[in-house]
Amino acid sequence: MYFDFLFWYVLVSVFVFGAVCGSFLNCVIWRAYVNESAATGRSYCPKCRHRLAARDLVPLVSFFSLGGRCRYCKKPISWQYPLIEALTGVAFAAAAWQFVPGVFTGLFPALALAKLFIYWGIISTLIVIFVADLRWYFIPDGAVISGLFFAAALHAQQMAEAWTIIHRVETDILVNAALSAVLAGSFFLAIYMFSRGTWMGFGDVKYALFMGWLLGFPDVAVGLFLAFFFGAIIGLGLVAGQRKKMSSQVPFGPFLVCGTAAALFFAGPIIDWYWSISIGPNF
Repeated sequence: MYFDFLFWYVLVSVFVFGAVCGSFLNCVIWRAYVNESAATGRSYCPKCRHRLAARDLVPLVSFFSLGGRCRYCKKPISWQYPLIEALTGVAFAAAAWQFVPGVFTGLFPALALAKLFIYWGIISTLIVIFVADLRWYFIPDGAVISGLFFAAALHAQQMAEAWTIIHRVETDILVNAALSAVLAGSFFLAIYMFSRGTWMGFGDVKYALFMGWLLGFPDVAVGLFLAFFFGAIIGLGLVAGQRKKMSSQVPFGPFLVCGTAAALFFAGPIIDWYWSISIGPNF
């Protein structure tokens, strides 16, 4: 009973922490768009540029208590802000759901916590890239660099975990990730150069490099397949619904982010399912 209470207390606390981080991510996204540093300066309303007080920055609560309008200029606040706060809270809690039990059972608690913090960093990076590319058709270089750092930290954590279990340095993890990064980046670079930037932007090339470095093989293949699959489905749906023309520009970054997230958490089950239907259970 105590364990159940503690577990849910941690998850709720993590959701609140994630919502706070989501509020900061909204700032990062906006500052990246206007080419300002998110590390300096007070938060302000993007419409009237009035500095915001602490009471204006309470995740979710401030938005709804103000009726979705700025306290000072009364102009509407984008729904992006509460949605990103809620999404970040849920995503952080979902990651904790997977990794925190290892802390309670005493199974490599330090490594489990390290992995959790790294996943939070990766999730934050993916959210920034998703929103920036969806709204303004660009992928911030700072987000890609942060993603490369968090991916390197994840590989270091995996190597430490392997050392704890088998007492051997698993350099194959780094080799696999590096080769996957080169192959994924080269594939997207070839598309970019062949189409002269009309099919995808150079930001997608840099993202593919990060995606391969993070996922490794075969997970990156799963992520790329899902990105192209859902991109094609939604793109055709927009054309069929007359929301877009065949020649219209559609940001590919959000689909890459969704493919990355799906592969990061579910690549194993997806690959197992694929082989089960391809080879059959009696192979």
